[in-house]
Amino acid sequence: MKSTLPHTQMANAIRALAMDAVQKANSGHPGMPMGMAEIAVALWSGHHRHNPANPKWVNRDRFLLSNGHGSMLHYALLHLSGYDVSMDDIRNFRQLHSKTPGHPEVDITPGVETTTGPLGQGLANAVGMALAEYLLAAEFNKPGHEVVDHYTYAFLGDGCLMEGISHEVCSLAGTLGLKKLIALYDDNGISIDGKVEGWFTDDTPKRFESYGWNVIPAVDGHDVAAVQAAIEAAKKADKPTLICCKTIIGKGSPNLQGGDKVHGAALGDKEIAAVREYISWGHEPFLLPDDVSSAWSFKEQGAALETEWNSKFDAYAAAFPQEAAELKRRMNGELPGNFEQTLQAAIAACVEKKETIATRKASQNAIQALAPILPEFLGGSADLTSSNLTNWKESVAVRSGKPGNHINYGVREFGMSAIMNGVALHGGYIPFGATFLTFSDYSRNALRMAALMKQRSIFVFTHDSIGLGEDGPTHQSVEHVSSLRLIPNLDNWRPADTVESMVAWGEAVKRKNGPSTLIFSRQNLPYQERSEQAIADIAKGGYILADAADAKAVIIATGSEVELAMNAAAALKEQGVPVRVVSMPSTDVFDRQDAAYKASVLGKGLPRVAVEAGVSDFWYKYVGLEGAVVGIDTFGESAPAGVLFKHFGFTVENVVAKVKSVIAA
Repeated sequence: MKSTLPHTQMANAIRALAMDAVQKANSGHPGMPMGMAEIAVALWSGHHRHNPANPKWVNRDRFLLSNGHGSMLHYALLHLSGYDVSMDDIRNFRQLHSKTPGHPEVDITPGVETTTGPLGQGLANAVGMALAEYLLAAEFNKPGHEVVDHYTYAFLGDGCLMEGISHEVCSLAGTLGLKKLIALYDDNGISIDGKVEGWFTDDTPKRFESYGWNVIPAVDGHDVAAVQAAIEAAKKADKPTLICCKTIIGKGSPNLQGGDKVHGAALGDKEIAAVREYISWGHEPFLLPDDVSSAWSFKEQGAALETEWNSKFDAYAAAFPQEAAELKRRMNGELPGNFEQTLQAAIAACVEKKETIATRKASQNAIQALAPILPEFLGGSADLTSSNLTNWKESVAVRSGKPGNHINYGVREFGMSAIMNGVALHGGYIPFGATFLTFSDYSRNALRMAALMKQRSIFVFTHDSIGLGEDGPTHQSVEHVSSLRLIPNLDNWRPADTVESMVAWGEAVKRKNGPSTLIFSRQNLPYQERSEQAIADIAKGGYILADAADAKAVIIATGSEVELAMNAAAALKEQGVPVRVVSMPSTDVFDRQDAAYKASVLGKGLPRVAVEAGVSDFWYKYVGLEGAVVGIDTFGESAPAGVLFKHFGFTVENVVAKVKSVIAA
């Protein structure tokens, strides 16, 4: 934007909106917005390319507020530049169902690219977005036609850099040379507990230099021209850039600036009056003078930027119609027209082959079946590719200066998962990444954020429960599946064989409004014979695998325990006790079915026994207090898998006994 209004007044507009909104809500964090105001002016008035009228413009720069507690900075910028964030929205800061929640939330506030708050994850998402931009540009750009060409900017604070995830993702970003990632560090030396020098004395510039970043140190964060010059220099670098901006937290608050009291609480009427006098802001709360509004508005410039890009894309489409159509499809999150046909053919092939293999191998087969028609697949693993089996014949490892479709994330489970979320948020790819199920704990908050943001991230977890055997209890994930089922909007699949694995992959890919976990075995699992109707019903999360006209009870099982349930049913039949076997690969999906379907599967009035090699408590929601669960409520042991299953009671004899006990009750 071009404006004759002094930068100081533009920055003070942010300060005023931030302190007034926090004061009205009597809740929030005014210190960061007031301290980063000039940095925001530098980026948004001189470099950030976006269109307030179209927050989803494909080639916009991405802006992320990793230090999301300072959300009023972002809301002020969106309102001032012309997004659909009104002054009433600013007044309703932190109120129920407002567009301005306590921390930025994607798809709640126009212009917010990701949900932040858990520190460091916004930075990780930024790495994912920069990665997606790099790979899409390499795939789609042609000489003279650079239709994918944008930057990812992240604001971050001391807290983001203290979080371990910042090490994971920034190390990888440097190794991959993501040069269009520019992070602006608010170095104010203050956190909620006070001066960080008592617990955070890292040499941050040297740390990032060791990652392979371009570092611009010691920038005066209150000098707009200096920050703009640093951003300009960052754009010329051949690696990601960290701009270290020295700031005063709460700048403009004469009695509180520079201290922790301004970090996370309303300033109070007396101090706000002092701020107005100190910064010469003689306007009523939530009132902006016309010259300030005019100076900040980016509507005209944003529309011109998108119009210019549209002309470039039209020329690209004329020269490369197939690539243009493909880019549109992928950025819209649409699957190829032949996806369902391909999926059904792959399921039919599983039925024909009737393979007894580990479901982790069945997962790799599913990836191989779908990848040829899904160029948007971006796979990966946290240093366990040969164990998780997330590669396929056509997969190419991404390296610095060498694009591909498979990421070696290294031992960075949390970073991997949060980067995947950034990739999904950017668009153009369906990311999936893998580790052992027990290490889903490392990833957990990123899984939660994926579910909260409704992103199509696919988390592959192999080596489930005691079936991995000799590695012992540190690697045996007895509680993890049940705990993942507690996360709202996260679909969890634990397939029993090749067919269920293929269906699970298909459902995860088709799901556009949330993430999925796919949980697979290390050990071989037998193919299960089932009817055509049963195959169709797998996608409902739970279905009747085997039935008896006069069933006396229902056995519910998942994953590797479906084989045990079927063997127990056969033994019970020989003893004159017919039972129904229900395979429930996804309790989350099953719970969304209508009452009539669920009743038809679980049976009315029949006693139930659930069988899963995990904690038992979860299953009482299906079997009731009068039912029984064959589970494991202790940590595992180190021994061969077969020995462990017998040791913990996962035997035909034990399941038979449990079924008889509930029938007799």
